[in-house]
Amino acid sequence: MPTQVVVRMPDELVRGMDALARRLARGRSDVIRLAVRQFISAGENGEGRAARKRARRLVGSLDSGIPDLARRHREYLIDSLRRAR
Repeated sequence: MPTQVVVRMPDELVRGMDALARRLARGRSDVIRLAVRQFISAGENGEGRAARKRARRLVGSLDSGIPDLARRHREYLIDSLRRAR
């Protein structure tokens, strides 16, 4: 007997899932099973790992010249928007 799983999702995901189910002429459960299978398959194939590996060399490769940008990014962004006016 299959295991039943209850999943709580935001309304936007439910709307998207319902639209996809209508296009595929399938039920919600079918769409969820397909999505989970694809997610698991991507993990088994190392797709996510490969993408992280490709992006790893880019992390920290850009130098803004602002030593506290990560900590004060919001402040810098607001200042930049004010100057653009």
